This record gives sequence, C-alpha cells and structure tokens, in this order.
Amino acid sequence: MLNWLSAGMIFTLLTVGLVLLRWGGKRLNSAYPVPVWVFVAVLFTSGLDVGLIMFPLTEFPVYADTVNNPAYGFSNPLAIAFGFWGFLVWSMYFLTCFYFCAIEPRVRFFAIPWVKFANNTIIIGTCAFTAHLLFANLNWYWPDVPSGIPDDVFYATLVGVTILLAVCSSIHLRFVAILSVSSGVLFFMLVLALIGYAGMFGRASLQDFASTVPELAEYFQHIPRFALPFNDYHGFYLFWWFAWSIMIGQFTARFVGGLTTRALFFHMLFWPSLSIAVWFCVLYVYHQNQIATQGVVNFMMMSVGLAFVVNSLDSLTRLYADNLNLTASKMGQSKYLIFHFTLLAVLCALFSLDFLQIQWVGALVIGLGFVCAGYILMFKRKQLPDAQPLYSNPLLHNLQQFSHVADFNQGF
Repeated sequence: MLNWLSAGMIFTLLTVGLVLLRWGGKRLNSAYPVPVWVFVAVLFTSGLDVGLIMFPLTEFPVYADTVNNPAYGFSNPLAIAFGFWGFLVWSMYFLTCFYFCAIEPRVRFFAIPWVKFANNTIIIGTCAFTAHLLFANLNWYWPDVPSGIPDDVFYATLVGVTILLAVCSSIHLRFVAILSVSSGVLFFMLVLALIGYAGMFGRASLQDFASTVPELAEYFQHIPRFALPFNDYHGFYLFWWFAWSIMIGQFTARFVGGLTTRALFFHMLFWPSLSIAVWFCVLYVYHQNQIATQGVVNFMMMSVGLAFVVNSLDSLTRLYADNLNLTASKMGQSKYLIFHFTLLAVLCALFSLDFLQIQWVGALVIGLGFVCAGYILMFKRKQLPDAQPLYSNPLLHNLQQFSHVADFNQGF
C-alpha cells in the first residue's frame, strides 16, 4: 500500500508543477464566484475537521519519543505535526480544485457512469469516516459526560446531532458559506482565547509563543521527507488527504472567483497553512508547559471542532447529493433529511466496526487519478485549455508580475 501511495504522491507533485508551468497564467472562473476571503474560509473549514483542533495534543508526545519512534528523529514534534497537516499536502486540494474548475468541464471524465459511481462512493464513504472519527475519539475529546447518561448513548447522540445539523445545512449553498465564515471566525477567536488563557494564569508568555517559530521552520528544511510516506502513520495521513482531495476539489471549484492558477495555488497553500501553523504553535506551548485543557478550554476546543465537522459534512453531503440528483428540491426537504441522515449514520457504524478503512478510499482516489490522466492523454488532449504559462517574454513577464500583485491584493 505504501508503494502505491508513494506513486500517487510523486504523480501529484509532478502534475502540480506541470499545471503551474503550463497554465499558471490562466484565469479561472466558476459557477458561484465569491471573494477570496470567503473562498479561503470555505476551503479551510470544509477541508478540515475536529482532528485539526484536538489531535496535536495527543501526537506531540509520540513525535517527541524518538526512542520508541525513531522515524520521527529527523525533526522536532512541532515541525512533524505541521508536516502532517500543512503546506505540501494542500497541493492535493489545489490540483483537484484546478482540475474541476478548468479541465473537467472540457473532458467530462467524471460524467462516465462507472467513474461517477466511484466518485460518489468515495464522497459518501469519506463523509461517514469523518463522522466515525468523531465518534471514535469523543471519549478523549469530551471526557466529561453529563452524570446519569451512559457514555455510548451520549457520544452516539452527539454524533447523530452533528450529522443531522450537517444535512440540514447542506440544503442551501448559502448556509454552507455562512457557516464556513462563522467557523473561521470562531477558530481565530479560539486561538486568541487560548493565548489569553495561558498568559492570564502565568503559564506562558508571548515570548514562549514566539520561540516556537524557529522550531516550526524546521519543516521547510526537511520538506522532501514529507513528500513520501516515511512510516505507516504518515501513510495513514496521506491516504486521508487523498480521500478528501477529490471531494474538496469538486466543492471548492464552485467558488473560484477570477483568480489565476498561480494565485489559486498561493491562496490554497499559504492561508490555510498559516492558520494551522499559528494554531499548532499555540498547542505546542500548551504541550511544553504542561498547561491543562480540562474544563472550559476543552469545551471551547470541542465546540469549534464540532463546527468544523458540520462544515465538512455539509459540504460533502451537498456535493454527492447534487451529483446523484438527490437534492432537497428533487426529494422534498423531509425525505432529503431522512435519507441522507440514515445513509451517513449507517456507514458511520460500519466504519466503527472496522468494516471500512479510509486507506482503501485514498487508494481508490489515487487509482482514479491515474486513469483520468491516461484517459485525457489518449482521448482528450485536444480538449485541454490552451497553454498560458507563468512567463514567456519580457513584456508578458511584466504584465504577469503586475497581475500577480493584483491577485495577491485581492486576498485582503
């Protein structure tokens, strides 16, 4: 499986380079263009879930224990955690977003019946895995179960309510966008709250937070190591990213508003990675200073994490519902809610029984990528957009430099 994963990573990174060289200057438009800051909010909150909020505190000690885990000995725990979540892996989302915005409307590979079936199976399966991951970790995320309520009942009810809220939100695209922006605001409020909480009780200073930056920078010194899986756990993360990439690319491609390809690449890699870097630095200070998160801090983290899960699930539910014509306007809102809630709840239970694994989904996505590339090269080369490279002559170079500045400023 890791060899298959490595092949998929090499293919992805080479294709990203090819896209930037051949179509870096191409301006992209979509069906529902939004301002860049809204696009980034949708990308960030839909492309992540509660794992971003909660996982690092459990993983930092594992990455630090290089005696039992020698694979992590090449860098510090903060840089390794960031390598699992930030920068390079977001190029997968960029590639699929570019494809569904600029290539798929011309080649229609995903309109082929068996591809359409496989694609929607991936989306539905990953939706269910997201809900399962929440259920599987709730005993750590939210250990303070209200008295008198059995743990399993409380956790199952919480997951059920989360799925139901996501299905309700997926009925209208404007709900998805509003929830994404709101969740993004809540995330940054959480960052400030944790910094303030640590400083208020004298457990950490601003200097402690600033001192994490050089450790985070080690990621870029070792970035080639993160391009390919260096152990099974890293492989699990990369399969997870592949599984999500095909869905997030399809969904975010709907909202691209006139960016060039190079600007899309910048926004999709820089802003989410910056947000993740700041959050991980805050959590790393909590880890190093052994600042407890029980009580109100854990409640705030869990609340934002649940908002991220709802964001992810509503985006993906809306996507496969549109693809399969199982929308609220087609089925009626009541039938829509019952059908999609039941489907996701049943599949979540199957993941909990280890009947399904996210690695299988990621492997299927890699296979679809290879087949898609072969299909285009064999049958659809003439349908590809004309080349619009980053630079070709001095005059064009100057114009594109000016365009790049304009694209960059559009993000503010």
